[in-house]
This record gives sequence, C-alpha cells and structure tokens, in this order.
Amino acid sequence: MAASPTVPAGLSAPFERRTWRAVGYVLTGFPLSVAAFCLAITFLSTGSVLLITFLGIPVLAAGLALCRGIGAVERARARALLGVDVRAPEPARGRTGSPLGWMIATLKSGASWRHMLYCLLHFPWALFTFVVTVTLWSVSWALATYPLWKWVFPAYVGQDGIQLYGDGTHGSYVDTPFEVGATSVLGFCLVFLAPWVLRGMVAVDRAMVSVLLGPSLLASRVTELESDRGVVVDTAAADLRRIERELHDGAQARLTTLAMDLGLAKDRIADDPLTAAAMVDEAHGEVKLALQELRDLARGIHPAVLTDRGLDAALSAVAARCAVPVQVDVDLPARPAPAIEGIAYFTVSELLQNVSKHARARQAWVDVWRTDDRLMLQVRDDGVGGAAPVAGHELARLMDRLDAVDGVLVVDSPAGGPTTITAELPWRD
Repeated sequence: MAASPTVPAGLSAPFERRTWRAVGYVLTGFPLSVAAFCLAITFLSTGSVLLITFLGIPVLAAGLALCRGIGAVERARARALLGVDVRAPEPARGRTGSPLGWMIATLKSGASWRHMLYCLLHFPWALFTFVVTVTLWSVSWALATYPLWKWVFPAYVGQDGIQLYGDGTHGSYVDTPFEVGATSVLGFCLVFLAPWVLRGMVAVDRAMVSVLLGPSLLASRVTELESDRGVVVDTAAADLRRIERELHDGAQARLTTLAMDLGLAKDRIADDPLTAAAMVDEAHGEVKLALQELRDLARGIHPAVLTDRGLDAALSAVAARCAVPVQVDVDLPARPAPAIEGIAYFTVSELLQNVSKHARARQAWVDVWRTDDRLMLQVRDDGVGGAAPVAGHELARLMDRLDAVDGVLVVDSPAGGPTTITAELPWRD
C-alpha cells in the first residue's frame, strides 16, 4: 500500500510498494541468474575450446545472441520492478545478411560481450542478495512476531522457547516475558532496517543493468550528437525562414514601395515639381526606415559590435534597446569561442525580449561570468513570473538550442515573480 505523507519514511518503508517490488526482483532474479550463468558459461567454455576449429565461431556467436535475449528479459524485469528504463543497446553492426556475416558482426559487438559479462557477474551477486533478503526478512518477521507463536515450542517441540544454548545437559531459552519482549523489539528493528539494506543491494542491480545491458557511452554520445545535429539544422532553417520573412515583409516591401513612389515622382517632376519634391522627400524617409530595418536584421544575424568588442559591449547595446531598465554586469577574464559567444548573445537577447513582452517588470539584471570551463549567464527581473518552457514557445526553443551545444537552461519563475533564468554553456577556448 502507498505510504501516507505524514508517516516517516523509516516507519513506512517495510510496507511500501517499492520495497515489495524490490523483494520480487531479488526473488525472481536468483533462478533467472542461475539459468543465465549456466548458459553463458557453457557456450563460452565450449566455444573457446572449439576455436581451434571453425565450430567455435558459431557456438560463441549463438551464446552471445542468447545472452542478448537474456539481457532483454532483464531490462524488462528492471523496468517493471525497479522502475529503471534502460534503452536497448545498439545492434550488431556489419554485414548481417549472411550467416557468416551475422556471426562476425555478433562477435565484434561490444554490447554482446557486455551481455555475456552480465550473465557471468550477476549470478554471484544474485545469490548473495537472495540469501541476505530471504534470511533477513524471514528472521526479522519471525522475531517480531515471536510472542504470537512462542506457544509452539512447549506444545510441539518440548522446550520452553527459542534455544540460545544447549549442550545436552543444560540449555538456555528465550522464555521469560522480558526476553520475549526484547526479542520482539529486536525483530521490529530488523523489519525496519531490512528495506534499506534491500534498496542498497538493488541499487547495485540498477547499476549493472544500466552499464552492462544498455547502450555504451560512445553509442549514447553518438545518438545525442545526431539528435543535437537535427536540432541545429532545424534551428538554422527556422532562422533562415525568419530572415526571409523579415526581408520580404520589411525592407523588400518598403523598397518596392519606394521604387514606385520614385517612378511617380519622375513622371510628375516636369508638370508638378512641388508634388514631385514632396514625393521625393517622402521616399527619402522610406529609405531611412529601410536602412534601419536592414541594420536591425543584420544585428539579428550577427552584430558587428559583438565581433569587434565582445559580450560586454554587445549586451549593453541590447540592454539599451530593452523596454525596461537593464543592469548589465559582465565579468569575463577572456572571450569564449566565437560560436559560444554568439549563442550567449542571442540567448540574452531572447530573454530580454521576453522580459519586454511578457514580464511587466520594472527592472532587469544581466550577469555573465565564467566558472571553470563553463560560461554562465543569468537574466533576472522583478516581473509577474509564471514563465515556463512550454513546447513550441520561445523558452522551449531556446532550451533546445542550448542543449545542442551541451548547454543547460534553468527557469525559476514562480507565479508572482521574480523570474531568474540561468544558462550554462561550454567555454571552448
């Protein structure tokens, strides 16, 4: 049954569903580990002996494939009973279309050998945890309930209680009220201690399943990089679409209107010079607006001040354009890698835009510093709070962009404020 929130963890642990799932994991794991060990050691020893002939190769490959099947069962068992969701490892790579190609690919697969190693190592550990769990739980509950079944000894065994010592002539038994009570207290202490011992042991099982039966660190990193590459490509495509839209709806449309106005002014310059002059003057204003839009667009791509003078000057320029007063404090011993510097600039720019649009703040602060090999950014405001990285919104896209370069974005924005958003990026000199 689920533990009540008011019951201390030490008292509710023996009755929690988590504890009994761990007991089930240990009890079912022992027979499975025996079978897995026997199969793995049989195929490994037989295949190794037969390696002097060609027969050792298919025997070892079959054993490795069988161990991968056992690994799938173990991952499912850990998922159901321990709540550990371990992804399946990478498949054997190679020319698996032919039997020989499949055998070679299986023998070259590091994941297959890790599965066999798990089958060999898990057996002694499963035996140990099985013995400890069965002994500890049975003894603890037996001692805790001793006052309820003490009558069994004089009725059926012919002695006064649990025998502590006996040499055929003299014997010592747990039979006085004090001794019976003390035994029960000791049993209850063991009952409440047993779940924590059990959880410590299954933590080792969790580690073994994750390390030996899951993807390798290299494969996980490759998968992560492939995902990050997709995010970078999508982000770049979104930026290109944004630039195209801003050019089409902004400067391009304004320049088209400007060309039409200048054409009309040209036609009227002989017949109505005053109207033509007014139209040229209006066109001059449109040129200024178009130039300003192009400057803003260029600044959005990569501002020149960032390249020339670094984050301090660039972020100060962004703060000056913000709708609320912003205090900027940049404390960097040197400049980070240009790509990281650009991401940091656009991160702060995006966050300050959110402050201007949504925060209803009176003041904002930007702090930038370096910690070890990480570039730290923090944007704070005294607004209404409630900011959250909802899928499809600015903060979620910003979080994906930072994650693509091994960065982190943490949002702390309770309802009513204040809001503190911290970003962490690799320094990469």
